[in-house]
Order: sequence, then C-alpha cells, then structure tokens
Amino acid sequence: MQDASHSLPPKIDSSPETRPGVPPQVPPKQTGPAGDRLQEFRRACAEIETELQKTVVGQKSVIRLLLASIFTRGHSLLEGVPGLAKTLLVSTLARVLDIGFKRIQFTPDLMPSDITGTNLLDVDEEGKRRFRFVKGPIWTNILLADEINRTPPKTQAALLQAMQEREVTVGKTTLPLPEPFFVIATQNPIEQEGTYPLPEAQLDRFMFNIKIDYPSLDEEKLILASAGNGQSGGDVKKLFNAEQILRLQKLVATVAVSPYIVEYTARLVRATRPRDESAPELVRELVDWGAGPRAGQFLIAAGKALAAMDGRYSVAIDDLRDAAVPILRHRISTNFQAQAEGLTNDRIIEKLLESVPLPAAPKYVKR
Repeated sequence: MQDASHSLPPKIDSSPETRPGVPPQVPPKQTGPAGDRLQEFRRACAEIETELQKTVVGQKSVIRLLLASIFTRGHSLLEGVPGLAKTLLVSTLARVLDIGFKRIQFTPDLMPSDITGTNLLDVDEEGKRRFRFVKGPIWTNILLADEINRTPPKTQAALLQAMQEREVTVGKTTLPLPEPFFVIATQNPIEQEGTYPLPEAQLDRFMFNIKIDYPSLDEEKLILASAGNGQSGGDVKKLFNAEQILRLQKLVATVAVSPYIVEYTARLVRATRPRDESAPELVRELVDWGAGPRAGQFLIAAGKALAAMDGRYSVAIDDLRDAAVPILRHRISTNFQAQAEGLTNDRIIEKLLESVPLPAAPKYVKR
C-alpha cells in the first residue's frame, strides 16, 4: 500500500547554529544509560515496522504516526476508503505489541452501554438480588472504533471520557480503564449519507488525523501477488507487553524540548487563528477558526516521540513539521472562500509551514 506521506516544503536543518549569521554551537551529547535506552528504543521501533510490513504493504508514515501516538498516550483517527487494510494494520499492531485488542463496528443502532458496559440484575444462591457490572468492549488496551461516524453523537460521546480521562462512569461508579489505553478510530471519507460527523470536541481528542491513500503501482502488485498464496499474515513476533509500553512512554516523556522548540510551536499554532495578530493574510481570509492549545501540546508530544524513534534525545524543528499536518488538519475550519478556491486544510497548513518564521537562535554564554 502507498505511503500516506503528505507533500511538505523542503526540510530545513532545525538546529539554530546552522542558520545564516548564527555562530556555530555544539549541542551537548547524550551519554550514559538514557542514551543507550534511546538507541534500544530506536531499534525496537524499526523492528516493529519490519513485523508490520509482513502483513501490511507500505504505509510507513502511517505506521510511524501510530507508534508516535501510542508512545505518547495519544489517540488516532484513520481516514481512508474501504479496502486499504486499516483494520488489519491496527489488529496486527496489537499482536506485535502483545496487548489487548477489541473492535467495535459502529452502526446507527449502537447504544452507549454497548461500548461501556451495563449493570445486570443477578440473583445469588441465597435469593438476594444484586447488580453486577458487565464490562463492554472499551475495557481493553487498543480499541478499534470502526466507522465511528456511522453512529449518533450520543454513542460517539461514550468515548469522550475514556479518551480524555481514561476512565468510565457507570451510574454512580467511576472505574479506571486498563493501561495503556488507546482509541484508534476509522471513518470513510467518501460515503457521507447516513453518517454523523464527529463533534469538534471529540475530534480535538484525537492526536492525529491520519489519511491513508491508495497503494502505489509497485505496492499494489505486491498485494495482488500475495493474494491466495496461503499466507495469512499471522506469523508476527510479539515484541512488547503492556508493562514495557508504559516504561517506554516514560522514556519518551524525558526527551528534551528546548525553549527554541516551544517558541516555534507557539508561533505555528497561533498562526492558524484568524484573529491573532501573528496570523498571515492567508489565514485571515480563508480560516474561520484555528487550533487551540491542545494542538501545541500534541505537537510537542509528537516531536518527542519522533525524536526518540530516531534515537535522538532532543526535539528538532523537522519533527514538528513532520507532525504538523496530521495534528492540525482536523483543528482548523476553512470558510466558503477557501472551498471555492479549492484550498484544503492540508494545503493551508503546508503554506503556514513555509511562512511561519523560525524564532531567533538562543544565545549561549561561555563558562
């Protein structure tokens, strides 16, 4: 399948010391156990990608973003037409990580209790009646919400508390969900009849909105050549478990974020807001509302994950640029003029990445 990479402006060297007119600076080197753990993490992520490629052809950027969300406790929304192996990718990922996996097929008649669970009245051996809570499919590690936009908002909202707080309230009781917990939802972008668009509050809970495209010619030939050859794609190694994933999440959280990176993140997010003084003319004319602070938090988190997956101990500008489109595309709303001119959210974000200036390089004092 085709790598769902997005067209971005040419990458820049994000190190401030390499910019014109800036004196060279030597960043500190990562040594000791932390650096060794990052290198082990990089090798483990590469092995995960190798295992997934046994079942899913292509989709390297999609896999990388899914791993970034998992190692930062984020959720992902996958968009693609039927038949692009979205469900297969997620179920295989759960097998490789060796954690719990459940799938919910969202339908118009699905009720919130079908997701969270319900209280049943039981009669014990002494004839006493007691309520017994029967857990729904949300009690797992990876929950695949298939075609999430096919169910009404009342049922979609059953996921909100779980996604944000990682707990579920049933009656007067609030119960924690197992850790780690991730929601990976899918929706079909071409069939909108009889569907219910996700509320903006729920969309904002998804770290990434990942679009999956058709496979390339070579990838499609590989898919067709492997069809009917008896290979089920089930022979994948189990590389992790829930406890190891939790430890790796803590490792990713320790990746350094410089004030330079924080400054650029704030500039990029604020540039999406048409009423902000820093917004370019493009945004003022074509955008109704832009991204909130949660977008900046997710950009920093994604930058940490992408840096760690490369074995680096600090976030670079290129990490933010790689994550900008899937993080921001569902957090800005374009107006009629943008639609009339054929400018999509993705294209507007790409133009922002070209126009938002880099902050001034930090100054180092010799000691």
